[in-house]
Amino acid sequence: MAHFKTLDDLKPAGKRILVRLDLNLPLQEGQVADLTRLERSIPTLKELAVKKAKIIVLAHLGRPKGHDNAFTLAPIAEALKKAMAPIPVFFCKESQGLHVKEAIEHLGEGEILLLENIRFVKGEEENDPAFAKEMASWADVYVNDAFSVAHRAHVSTEGVAHLLPSFAGRLMEQELKTLERVLEYPEAPMMAIVGGAKVSTKLPLLKNLLPKVDFLVVGGAMANTFLAAKGYDIGASLYEPDLIEASLELMRGEKVLLPLDVVIADSLEGLKNHHNRDLSSIGSTEKIFDIGPATIAHILKTMKRCHTLLWNGPLGFFEMPPFDYGTNAVAQGATHLTAEGTLLSIAGGGDTVAALNHAGALNDFSYVSTAGGAFLEWLEGKPLPGVKVLERAA
Repeated sequence: MAHFKTLDDLKPAGKRILVRLDLNLPLQEGQVADLTRLERSIPTLKELAVKKAKIIVLAHLGRPKGHDNAFTLAPIAEALKKAMAPIPVFFCKESQGLHVKEAIEHLGEGEILLLENIRFVKGEEENDPAFAKEMASWADVYVNDAFSVAHRAHVSTEGVAHLLPSFAGRLMEQELKTLERVLEYPEAPMMAIVGGAKVSTKLPLLKNLLPKVDFLVVGGAMANTFLAAKGYDIGASLYEPDLIEASLELMRGEKVLLPLDVVIADSLEGLKNHHNRDLSSIGSTEKIFDIGPATIAHILKTMKRCHTLLWNGPLGFFEMPPFDYGTNAVAQGATHLTAEGTLLSIAGGGDTVAALNHAGALNDFSYVSTAGGAFLEWLEGKPLPGVKVLERAA
């Protein structure tokens, strides 16, 4: 079990506090298109501001190669100002050097300073000790509230935490406690739904989850490899022949639930020519794009017996109707059981948030993590540098 200090252990009044946030928000024509990640950071910022801290926010946008105005945090600074009003928010157009020190010196208690994209600094992603030392000189305390980048050993996520008293923010605390509850102390029976395109990208996750769950639903295009391993003719569907053996290994025992029927088409262009097929009647030119009605019914019937659900990845090509039906129906079934109080439903990683949002189910799960890579690596059982350093600090 992870042990780390939280804001409950911190007396922030008058202190300069570095707060690492995930403000890697989608932009469209210079405007923020989705505020979810910013909104989840607000409780930590408000708590520190109310308690009279001087708050210095570190964040990144995209993967710039050096200073690149296409990745400026200026639009995010405007969104942060609106979200935090009437708490004052200032934006520094630099992310290291003299201007940063001057901006911090002028910062008053209960005020927030957002620095420019921290990845504009060459030493950030290299976890450069010299930059870590400079960053540590800006503040008295470090707070990490960005679980989604905790799998990165960068200066702002790991390096600086070795040099300052370090704490988890409220979002980091919530993510860690929720995931720990699901993986270490789940209420059985437990179902995991794992979808996506490739077995190869999810193999460590499947191997780590299998001993911990009672039912493992495999969906998306990755299920095609499992079906091929069982000897079914999957037509022209995408699959990974070199992972047949690994799929067979995972299917030993009775835990893995595969599609019983599928929705096929010759291509995504021929949407009018989609059909339900049982597994014995898939044509040689046909491709699988979704699970069929018998599969949906079987998953939901099994889910009704469960008390814990962990979901990562869509069950079909959800971006395009009618191949979103399977994901939508199972997601809505999960929200009904959650609302009834019989199911703890946890989801996260990559396309999962988009798929659940598309299904109208995002806000009705017990908890949805906005983290991608960090969520997956945690589920795979890998140590996360940004979490390890908080444990060490405690």
